[in-house]
Amino acid sequence: MLQSVPCTNHQSIPPNLPTILLVEDEPFVREATRNILEDAGFRVLAAENAAEAMRVYESCHRSIDLVVTDMVLQGRCGHDLGRDIRQLSPQVSVLVTSGYGNAEYETEDPAIRTYFLAKPYSRRELLGKIETILDQAAQCAGAQAS
Repeated sequence: MLQSVPCTNHQSIPPNLPTILLVEDEPFVREATRNILEDAGFRVLAAENAAEAMRVYESCHRSIDLVVTDMVLQGRCGHDLGRDIRQLSPQVSVLVTSGYGNAEYETEDPAIRTYFLAKPYSRRELLGKIETILDQAAQCAGAQAS
């Protein structure tokens, strides 16, 4: 089992540091993606499957800004994981990634904060997609606060 970053010390985390829950069952892909995200300035909590992701999510008191999940996970799919997390916190965006060329997987619906990125992706593609998603989430939060 992966050792996830605990969420017990929220005071030491700068409030403007976005937190990403990364769910990826392939260790190499998970570590490479974690490195890309951390180098870009994100706080990353990693999980290797949906059950672990839900435990991390609950232990973090739902302080996740974005979930980046593989579509195909042991025991359940990334869309189902995203749906479960959004039932708890509708404001959380979910980026589903997949190397399968299935049109069903490639659907995006910004209205429910669900996005897709095909694998393999470059550092630039991943970070660009995340920037777009977080910008849209900030605009929605600003509009709701008005």
